[in-house]
Amino acid sequence: MFKLAMLQMAVSGGDLAHNLNHASQRVREAAANGANVVLLPECMDLGWTHPSALDLAEPIPGGKTFEALRSLAQECGVYLCAGIVEQAGEQTFNSAVLLNPKGELLLLHRKLNELDIGHPYYGQGDRLGVCETEYGTFGLMICADAFAKDNVITRSLGYMGADVILSPSSWAVRPDHDNAKEPYGGSWDTTYAPVCKEFSLWIASVSNVGQLTAGPWKDWNCIGCSRAVSPIGETVLIGEYGVSADTILYLDIEPTPRPARGCGWNQYWREAE
Repeated sequence: MFKLAMLQMAVSGGDLAHNLNHASQRVREAAANGANVVLLPECMDLGWTHPSALDLAEPIPGGKTFEALRSLAQECGVYLCAGIVEQAGEQTFNSAVLLNPKGELLLLHRKLNELDIGHPYYGQGDRLGVCETEYGTFGLMICADAFAKDNVITRSLGYMGADVILSPSSWAVRPDHDNAKEPYGGSWDTTYAPVCKEFSLWIASVSNVGQLTAGPWKDWNCIGCSRAVSPIGETVLIGEYGVSADTILYLDIEPTPRPARGCGWNQYWREAE
């Protein structure tokens, strides 16, 4: 069992120094409260679809954001997962990393299923990965990766052996959205739940909060509502809704022991014999 901290943090578009400072404070707070694994939102350094991505993105490893996160993981002795904007050669990616308590890079994921409005800023990812730890096997995806047709990205991570899928996200609504009339988050629950049940795995997804100040959805609001879904498909944790709902959510997770998964062909051939 491990304690997961989900940092539903405010992100200020294009303000790298502010976002890194805020993230550092929050990660230290989570570690002081006993967290073993800390999850931060999508593009927590510059903000999702903020035009600064084209000018301020930096390499992984080596860039300012990555090196700050590496030092933070070492200092706090935690596994640290965060969505950051990556510069790789002439391309920019909407990426996520998972670091171990030694600050070593375990996983680098580049978003595969980006919304159309993100294409001017981010390149196309081309692979998935998982890694084994003392807390189970982790997989990474980013936000709308979960909405790929037939849950193909999420299910692929299940077939690859993930016990827990970590998903940095950035969930935004129109400025006039009325959460009382249209409660946010149901589509995520119904997307996550079938895969959690099929593969007996956890999905934890954390969104930032705050207003989008530039880009195609300028003035839309990021509203949190971060959530965790259990191996029986139950949403067991939901973050507060709102542009000011900067908070840390904690959850004790125990990965579910399960046999190797597959499509059943071994059993089919045994019966055929």
